[in-house]
Amino acid sequence: MDKTSGVGVLDKAATVLAALEAGPSTLAQLVASTGLARPTAHRLAVALEHHRLVARDMQGRFVLGPRLAELASAAGEDRLLAAAVPVLMALRDQTGESAQLYRRQGDQRVCVAAAERPMGLRDSIPVGSSLTMLAGSAAQVLLAWEEPDRLHRGLQRARFTATTLSAVRRRGWAQSISEREPGAASVSAPVRGPSGRVVAAVSISGPVERITRQPGRQHAAAVVAAGMRLTEVLRRTVD
Repeated sequence: MDKTSGVGVLDKAATVLAALEAGPSTLAQLVASTGLARPTAHRLAVALEHHRLVARDMQGRFVLGPRLAELASAAGEDRLLAAAVPVLMALRDQTGESAQLYRRQGDQRVCVAAAERPMGLRDSIPVGSSLTMLAGSAAQVLLAWEEPDRLHRGLQRARFTATTLSAVRRRGWAQSISEREPGAASVSAPVRGPSGRVVAAVSISGPVERITRQPGRQHAAAVVAAGMRLTEVLRRTVD
């Protein structure tokens, strides 16, 4: 099926935005991923930046801009967030641990939804918190299925290794123990968009004393099932 609209400049701008969905891009990376000529890619990216549909990160790379989130919020069509709270509450009740949903934004991952454990020791992550992409099971999930060059860059200074991410891809979930914070452990699984791209990570987290040093053995199945439920929500948006 032809996905072009017949309006060339609009189709090219959409191609730039689609490329940035995978994460930050230099101009050279944007040219490589879109197939556009370098002057065209630069002109479109700068024009989109003017309208806040594209922004720059601390390294000067192009990233998706804040206007996209504003438009999604205004439209009230964020099916993932609408579905996330009941899924996270069910996951919390099933596992007894706090549950979160993370999205990647540039070099950070942001908690966009959460269901807290009502009492006792917990790993509290308030909605809106920005955490590092260098540690934690959610960071592993959000990085594991990236393109090789992005994966390689993401591993620089990370507390996990390429071997760790290979295991994540093989089994479909990640775990971490005292990786982000001493005494905290977590299990995460991917949420995929209609194209199959990983767009979020669903997680549970808690103290090592309760969640154990092998949290995946006990909780991976429940976390993966929650990720699959949210993936199905996104797939239904294109039916």
